[in-house]
Amino acid sequence: MDVWKAGDATRRAVLGDEHVDRAAAGATPFTADFQEFITKYAWGEIWTRPGLDRRTRSCITLAMLATLGHEHELAMHVRAARRIGLTEDEIKEVLLQTAIYAGVPAANRAFAVARAALESDRSEEAQHGRTG
Repeated sequence: MDVWKAGDATRRAVLGDEHVDRAAAGATPFTADFQEFITKYAWGEIWTRPGLDRRTRSCITLAMLATLGHEHELAMHVRAARRIGLTEDEIKEVLLQTAIYAGVPAANRAFAVARAALESDRSEEAQHGRTG
């Protein structure tokens, strides 16, 4: 399997087909190269490496996004973390760890973003009769 195909498969497994399809459909001539870049390198080269499992990579990603204040990406990766099996308690622990090493303000905002993402997912699951 080539790197792009491996990246696409991993991206879909972590973020979901709906998200990846929406990103692909929203690509423009200006953004298409970037979509290819993240699929190939972030998802195909890094997320597929054997040194860490997806749960660990997800925890690291949550901590870094919270630290850097990348709220949109954080919400997306909170949902991704749940998709690949992290519990809400595990996500909470990652954010508590972030508070100590990255600062309380960063973690405070991250908790708000994560809470909203988790509540949105629970609401959607209830509407569709799924449990998570």
